[in-house]
Amino acid sequence: MLQYTYSMNYTLTRSKRKTVALHVCDGSVEVRAPLRMPKYAIDEFVASKEKWIIKNLTKSRQQKNMREDFDLNYGDTVYFMSEPYIITGNDELSGLYPFGDNNELYIPSGMAPEQIKHACMKIYRETALDYLVTRTNEFAKLMSAAVCNVKINNAKSRWGSCSADRNISYSWRLIMADEDTVDYVIVHELAHITEMNHSKRFWAIVERFIPDYKKCKKRLKELQAKLTCENWD
Repeated sequence: MLQYTYSMNYTLTRSKRKTVALHVCDGSVEVRAPLRMPKYAIDEFVASKEKWIIKNLTKSRQQKNMREDFDLNYGDTVYFMSEPYIITGNDELSGLYPFGDNNELYIPSGMAPEQIKHACMKIYRETALDYLVTRTNEFAKLMSAAVCNVKINNAKSRWGSCSADRNISYSWRLIMADEDTVDYVIVHELAHITEMNHSKRFWAIVERFIPDYKKCKKRLKELQAKLTCENWD
């Protein structure tokens, strides 16, 4: 048999999976394949997806460059509950201060860009913990859902999660979304207390409390795309 060879560079990860899959991240390609799948068959699969790979590699490299160039300075705009806040140096006050069209996020003056970013993240995390715990408890009462604990984490790809023992976790990044979308994520996780799946019954619970949840899902994807180009680490 004439075996096919392919020249595109990729990282190959084999496991006990049954199908082959492609992943593009940070300008590189990873192929996940079954343990016994022949190399030439993997190369043929990659070759058949060349147009898709090139398109997504280009996008991934652009995102990587934007993340590397990302920084924050005084006067820049960040978002809290989808509202713009201006980063402002203030040695007496710290936190988020809504002033109508001139919202401000106060941090100490004289910081370097990396320090500014981490000061903003600290405020985000503290505010997210307070807001999301309060709002989760409010919805839990409405939904008759017994929650054990609510935590904030640094997850990048998951807005929220609910464990089998009814502990709920949220990414602090969620606090950048609008109020309705935040409510959707909260209801989504609380619904898992009753339905630990994404069945029709699960979505019926979500829709009962968030009728336009599909619009919220779309806004989450838009926010995720924005954050993919920003370095909040």
